[in-house]
Amino acid sequence: MKKLESQINMIGFFNIGSLEAYIRLANSFSILTSEKEKSLAKKLFFYSDIESAKLLILSNLRFVIHVAKNYSGYGLPQADLIQEGNIGLMKAIRRFNPNINVRLVSFAVHWIKSEIHEYVLRNWRIVKIATTKAQRKLFFNLRKSKKRLGWFNRHEIDTVSQELGVSTQEVKEMEARMSAQDITFDLSAKDSHLDSITNNLRTSFHLEDKKSNFSIKIEKDNWALHATNKLTNALLILDKRSQQIIKRRWLDDDKPKITLQAIARDYGISAERVRQLEKNAMKKLKIAIEA
Repeated sequence: MKKLESQINMIGFFNIGSLEAYIRLANSFSILTSEKEKSLAKKLFFYSDIESAKLLILSNLRFVIHVAKNYSGYGLPQADLIQEGNIGLMKAIRRFNPNINVRLVSFAVHWIKSEIHEYVLRNWRIVKIATTKAQRKLFFNLRKSKKRLGWFNRHEIDTVSQELGVSTQEVKEMEARMSAQDITFDLSAKDSHLDSITNNLRTSFHLEDKKSNFSIKIEKDNWALHATNKLTNALLILDKRSQQIIKRRWLDDDKPKITLQAIARDYGISAERVRQLEKNAMKKLKIAIEA
């Protein structure tokens, strides 16, 4: 798979000339049928077939473009947003299990958005605006909720707070962060007479960041990949109906959590029966993951 990642230029912008030309090229690749997609995914999953991976990537470039367009309001280059989304697509394809009965785009959308989110948060401000998972979710939802350029009034703050399930104070703090501007920490030449202050500030450019620890990040990434693989394999032991219940109840991050009553209506059974199926499925998953 490293060979595939090293060939990222084949879907890059620099060999094409312009974003418009890239979009035309991406839209020229045919959308795969479900059967063809599953066949290619099996070749990649079981035999590490690089050519199959390329076809899966090329046929889904248009989907990455569609997702990236939703982030055009952040003032960042559209080409870079798409390129980050392409990285997410490749990560998704590397992890995609064809034995789970979902289309690749449904599985890949989480990875594509995740890479774009990371890029937006890294580049929207010099100082990171959101560090925790809750802050990141609030940042992106707050951007969607803003209907105008001015500050929220009290009613709008209360509305956003209720819709996102956070406190009004958290909404105010994030809005303040989003409205703040980056300020230089250096002193201008006209302040050169403030030698004592300058000498104190000069040390700030040589301070060690003791919080940075790459080993911890690598360990977390490896654990996340391990946990994802364990969950993916564990889901395969469930029957199709139980798989769908677990996915719709707990794994569809881009959708609101569905109720037992809604699933019961879809399957024509009682909500209590759905609850029992969910409980049994959770027990099986726990045993499989802990094994």
